[in-house]
Amino acid sequence: MRKGRTIFCGLALSMLLFFPAALAGAGESEDLAIEEIIENVVLDDDGREIPEDAPAETAETAADETAIEARADFIDRIIALGKDLYEKADGKRKRAHYASDIYVCKNFTVYLFRQNRDDFRMAEYPDTQLVIPNNLPAKQCRPYAYGFLWEEIPAEKGNPFEVGAQFIYDSSLSKAENLEKAKDFMRQAQKGDFFQMSADYEYGVGAHSAIMMGYDPESDEIHWLDSNMRGGKNKEGIRYGLVQYDAVRSVEWWANAFCHKKRGATLYRLRQDIVYANQE
Repeated sequence: MRKGRTIFCGLALSMLLFFPAALAGAGESEDLAIEEIIENVVLDDDGREIPEDAPAETAETAADETAIEARADFIDRIIALGKDLYEKADGKRKRAHYASDIYVCKNFTVYLFRQNRDDFRMAEYPDTQLVIPNNLPAKQCRPYAYGFLWEEIPAEKGNPFEVGAQFIYDSSLSKAENLEKAKDFMRQAQKGDFFQMSADYEYGVGAHSAIMMGYDPESDEIHWLDSNMRGGKNKEGIRYGLVQYDAVRSVEWWANAFCHKKRGATLYRLRQDIVYANQE
């Protein structure tokens, strides 16, 4: 009898010791499960975790990204059309004699701009059609030479360009000092810049217009497209100009072209707030 009572007490004691531990274990498992359920992270479109301290995208950020995309698209379209006209010319000179000829240097850059402008606006003036200024008349350029300055048209009138950089020969400095400044100026060229210069170089004396495709710092060279930098007249005295695409010359070559007294050059650059037209 005593033996049976001892076995029963032992079983009872074991149960008392076992069940609290089991219950505690069950509670711990449940707590862990709950922690796993509520541990959420934010993922981006590619499934990557976005850190908690990452700045949230705002309407302003989205607008800035849209402007960057639209501006780049505008520039790409301008350059693409230049390439198309270059390929269609197939190395043959095109008439660049009359005021209406699109292959006159300034006319060429204006044509590329106007053919692509209708899909774009400035965010600040969304209802205003974009315009490209004419060259400043010779009388208004004095005491400087004609060719490297545009008329000043305000943005509210549709001018989407700003002066990105400019060089004007400084007579108080030596020729060598001016040349270094001219080279530094050319190294600021960016893709899509509309370039104006008053030159005295191997292809003639006077104004020229081009569109920059970029500056290569490794080779210190400029890539550009244009028309009528190089050309000549036929027997009837009508001028024909060569269309160039991705032409390449050194920064020093360019600087020497316009680094002369009373001459200079300007890089006209599209504003950063270019957006698509009719954008809601």
